[in-house]
Amino acid sequence: MSQLRAFLAIDIDEDLKAKIYKIIKQFKTIDANIKYVDLENLHLTLKFFGDIDTEGIDLLSSRISEVVNNFDNFNVKIKGCGAFPNTNRIKVIWLGLEEDETVKKLHDELDKEFVKLGLDKDKKFSSHLTIGRMKSAKGKAKVKSTIEEFSDVEIGEMNVDKIILKKSTLTPQGPIYEDLEIFEL
Repeated sequence: MSQLRAFLAIDIDEDLKAKIYKIIKQFKTIDANIKYVDLENLHLTLKFFGDIDTEGIDLLSSRISEVVNNFDNFNVKIKGCGAFPNTNRIKVIWLGLEEDETVKKLHDELDKEFVKLGLDKDKKFSSHLTIGRMKSAKGKAKVKSTIEEFSDVEIGEMNVDKIILKKSTLTPQGPIYEDLEIFEL
């Protein structure tokens, strides 16, 4: 039985990626050990599945379709910058979403279906866009102050009209994402 690493995501509009890159460029001026997300890989994760059996993809897809059919397209506003778990122990640098009730509702409805399939329920869901992962404490104070500087940054608004089931292949150069199936809202 073969497996693949998969997740469900919302892709980011190209015009917003240029604005996000300006922020990443600011972080890149800091002498810190941060692995940045490639612009083409920027996305909002709705569910990370990890390794799943390829045989289960059709069943997963049908459940996703059922849920997505109950949603119309909607707008999200990318705003704010922060860190997980927090700015004193930075592991992930993220951009946030404002007015993300629809994203949370979509996630929760999908997660209910995934639990029925035997997958783990997400313990907590926070809609965010990972822009970088901090690999060591080097430059932490400057990274923290830059995150605080961008805490209210407004990137812009985009329309979400589809979600995508993606395959992730890990390589030494970073992950390679491939669209498996697109679900229109």
